[in-house]
Amino acid sequence: MFKNKVTDIFFDLDHTLWDFDKNSAFTFQKIFSEQQINLEIEDFLEVYMPANLKFWKMYREEKITKSELRYQRLKSVFDIIGYPVSDQVIDILSEEYINNLSTFNNLFPNAIEVLDYLQPNYKLHIITNGFQEIQDKKLRNSGIHSYFNHIIDSEMAGVKKPNPIIFNLALNRADAKPHTSLMIGDSLEADILGAKAVGLHTIHFNAHREESHNEAPIIYDLQEIKSFL
Repeated sequence: MFKNKVTDIFFDLDHTLWDFDKNSAFTFQKIFSEQQINLEIEDFLEVYMPANLKFWKMYREEKITKSELRYQRLKSVFDIIGYPVSDQVIDILSEEYINNLSTFNNLFPNAIEVLDYLQPNYKLHIITNGFQEIQDKKLRNSGIHSYFNHIIDSEMAGVKKPNPIIFNLALNRADAKPHTSLMIGDSLEADILGAKAVGLHTIHFNAHREESHNEAPIIYDLQEIKSFL
């Protein structure tokens, strides 16, 4: 479908290549044990996962700061669950979560296989809203950093997806044209609609099993990318 049109492929990282939910669960398991938080991890994650997506959306929209994101996504969940935790402990958990998250490096199934398949024929890049120091560790520790020519993050761009500035910066860094570029990501709002607004082709990796739409081709397994390229 895109085979003769595309020279450059831009991937999102979290929830697209790097399995954020799985790695996050392992991280919380470790730090809860160390800080003696006596909660069933499944009960915590059931509330945390949607809360984290909500606060990331607020962060993308410039409604909260990075420090507020890191505090509120924990504070709000403990409040909902009814588990009393002091601000001091929340600050420790927040710091330890960031310190430990990139030590777990589960990728989505078929991520390496697809990158190996694409690399000989396309220039591969990353566009991420994640924090620079963490995203670099995730890429290196999971063994996929070398696949990518350029890694563009929101701290570098000064804005977050879906802002067109970050996509244009990525295109400029990669010396790529929108009509020969493809964005693959999990967020309909940030990745797909953001990239389409700048003129990129798009594929939606529907990792969250959201409702179907007609904005872009939808895949549920990274291996499906092969049918397009």
